[in-house]
Amino acid sequence: MIFRFEDPWLLLLLGALPVLAWWYLRGARRRRGSLTHPDAGGLARAAGKGGRWLSHLPAALRGLALVCLIVAFARPQTGVTGENVVAEGIDIVLALDISSSMLAEDLTPNRIEAAKEVAADFIEGRRNDRIGLVIFAGKAFTQAPLTLDYSVVTSLIAELGVGIIEDGTAVGMGLATAVKRLQGSEAASKVVILLTDGRNNRGEIDPVTAAQAAQALGVRVYTIGAGARGTARFPVPDPFGGQRYVTTRVDVDEPVLRAVAETTGGRYYRATDRESLEAIYDEIDELETTEILVEDFTTYGERFPLPLAAGLLFLLAEVVLGRTWLRTLP
Repeated sequence: MIFRFEDPWLLLLLGALPVLAWWYLRGARRRRGSLTHPDAGGLARAAGKGGRWLSHLPAALRGLALVCLIVAFARPQTGVTGENVVAEGIDIVLALDISSSMLAEDLTPNRIEAAKEVAADFIEGRRNDRIGLVIFAGKAFTQAPLTLDYSVVTSLIAELGVGIIEDGTAVGMGLATAVKRLQGSEAASKVVILLTDGRNNRGEIDPVTAAQAAQALGVRVYTIGAGARGTARFPVPDPFGGQRYVTTRVDVDEPVLRAVAETTGGRYYRATDRESLEAIYDEIDELETTEILVEDFTTYGERFPLPLAAGLLFLLAEVVLGRTWLRTLP
């Protein structure tokens, strides 16, 4: 809480009050012929010491009234400080590969679950940014348009699984669909984060062509290749029931993913385990930071009515007492 006077120079008038008090007391000594009395019975009391003090009560009330009125005219105010936050958000679309190869377990517990959990953490850490979600395998689909409702996007991510789209890896279609979601965006920064563990083998649009479209629209693309280097353990159905594991070769098309990122001014990353994937999203989070302008302000409220009312009450008391109980006779 902040306290101030809007016109503090008026408080200088308080310095005149001691002079007025001196002038009053000096004049009171000369006015010996006046007597303050409320009634006939009060004449006897007025002769005593208490009566002499009562004779000064109207002047005291007048002095208090002047103090209150001067304070009121100086306009006392109390202020509350606050912040006005102006945030310029970023529009981000996550493009996530959910092809069957994402079941490989070189990322804990497997690629798709690691990608889902880390992406959800990334979303929950954003502020003022709109987030969209695109998934792709043999085809690409928009799961969530750009929105500030992060809980909806994280819920949709949690429900994702291999097999909801026909199998394949349409990287180009996934990127093109994500870029299309940003086509009408007016955000200062437009970003696609594309994660895949393979190479483009489906769809009518290749990744480089989609990257060129992104560049034309001012969309920056960060690409992530998910998978250990070499081989990875992959679950397959067992003909006798249950499942078994086979070792498959990791086939991330790094040259194409790097070309896509460089074309749009983004970066390419390789996530070989869960920890490196988390570090990648942390770095992207720092690179794509929302610009926030914080303006400090103070709102003041007028507090002069209280001393003004007190001053008027003191004046009223002086008038009433001066005309009744403390009436004077020359």
